[in-house]
Amino acid sequence: MASTPLPDAADMSPQAVMARAAAARGDMFPEWQIVAEAAPQTVAMVTQTGGYLHKYEGQSSGDQELSVQMRELIATPAICAKGDLRHAPNHIRRMYRMGMTNQVIIEAATVFGMVVGWANMLNVAFAISEALSPDYPFGELPPGGAPEKLAPFPELEAGRSRIAGTPGRLSDRPEWAFGAGIDPELVRRIEAWAEHCLPDEASDECLLGNGPRELIVIAALATRGETARAADHIRKAYDWGMSPRQVLEAISATMPMTGMITVEIGLEAMALAAGK
Repeated sequence: MASTPLPDAADMSPQAVMARAAAARGDMFPEWQIVAEAAPQTVAMVTQTGGYLHKYEGQSSGDQELSVQMRELIATPAICAKGDLRHAPNHIRRMYRMGMTNQVIIEAATVFGMVVGWANMLNVAFAISEALSPDYPFGELPPGGAPEKLAPFPELEAGRSRIAGTPGRLSDRPEWAFGAGIDPELVRRIEAWAEHCLPDEASDECLLGNGPRELIVIAALATRGETARAADHIRKAYDWGMSPRQVLEAISATMPMTGMITVEIGLEAMALAAGK
């Protein structure tokens, strides 16, 4: 059966912009219909901009470096950090359709939680439970539910060999050394948590290597406005072979839920890391 042709790109009727958005994304939440009826050009711009950031059908370009899977691993804990547990399960289902397992989703959420708190990891876990529920109405759940076997994507192999720099411990930083003078056990335990999230060198048991983990931390720090700290982790990402394009794409994956100012903060951090 032939597919229904999409409306002309110049057609800014609510029906047309919603049809193009659904074709790009795969599905749309009903609240977008209200936006389309009130401001159709806004929906069209969201499709163009968000479609590029998250590599939706017909909106991406061949020179983008991060996979769709890596973008979702950043976007999902970011949207959960905003407390948006209506839309987050839809992202989980999208990852399921790409063959992504709960293990890699939670691993990424754990790394993001290094910055925003591990309570957010439970938000992601709740989004998983909602995504698996037949009562959740948005997005297609694959037959059998969550995949048992992880489908390969590039970032599973990336950033596993250090090409520059040396490892450093949390307790080597002046602020944490100061804290150790007050409560050494507190610092020891927090340092152990940090090394669990972002080890000196990720083991073979870790699905994500150090490079992709640094990208997650950078994106999370940008959402919190932590320019200097993000710059420090950008340098570390480069030490693990990540490129400036990958760093920028990781940061921009959070724009739909945190705004373009997050990207601006990320760019400031990138410039700081480059000494500009």
